[in-house]
Amino acid sequence: MTCDLRPATLVKICGVRTPEQALVAAEAGADLVGLVFYPPSHRCVTPAEAAAVTRALRGAGARTAAVGLFVNEPPARINAVVAEAGLDVVQLSGDEPAAVMREIAAPLLRAVRVAAGDDPEEVEARLVADEEAAAGRPAGPLGRPLTFLLDAHVPGRYGGTGTPADWELAARLAARFPVLLAGGLTAENVGEAIRAVLPLGVDVSSGVETNRVKDPAKIRRFVAAARGRPPRPFVARPGHDDGARGPLTAPDQHPSRR
Repeated sequence: MTCDLRPATLVKICGVRTPEQALVAAEAGADLVGLVFYPPSHRCVTPAEAAAVTRALRGAGARTAAVGLFVNEPPARINAVVAEAGLDVVQLSGDEPAAVMREIAAPLLRAVRVAAGDDPEEVEARLVADEEAAAGRPAGPLGRPLTFLLDAHVPGRYGGTGTPADWELAARLAARFPVLLAGGLTAENVGEAIRAVLPLGVDVSSGVETNRVKDPAKIRRFVAAARGRPPRPFVARPGHDDGARGPLTAPDQHPSRR
């Protein structure tokens, strides 16, 4: 018998809007939930609504981290929302210059949208520049100051389209950088995507929705499929709300370095 010592692939359920949706994700075993602060999106929440989500997670003793998704917002606005909503990570999903990262207090996820035909070396150069700009920042729950979220490029859109990313390019990037794979993932294809790309984690939004609303059954199936086994048990610890979060994965646990 062999023992697989690799850490489980991280799972992020993006676009949650209510405490109930977030708790379903946590109970299913999701490591992160995403809260959208982009008004054009039908998944957008207010800081007060997001705060209700983070309170519910912490009140249940969940280790699931809360990620705030922003698109081209001023750093001062982002920092204010982080404080009000109790966010653990900031996801930059717009066209923000690398310099903006130095002004944001929270650990970062950086969305990178790629299309078939993009020059891999040019994409890698962009990611290297971003890592240099983020050097010295707090590591946070992802165990590193900056993690990349790789999504498909859809002109005029900032993610959440359900369009698959280029898995071949994603695999090349995941071998060198900490990457969450997004774009068109469902319970039916996430296992194949993980085997093809070997990402640090996966991100899903529309793939766990029915009629544009988060579907608890789809969330559970997606997490189970991403892990290749039933969801891990969830043990609530009533009254535990110290806000402490250890890293979900250590820096040397990136799949390409196993």
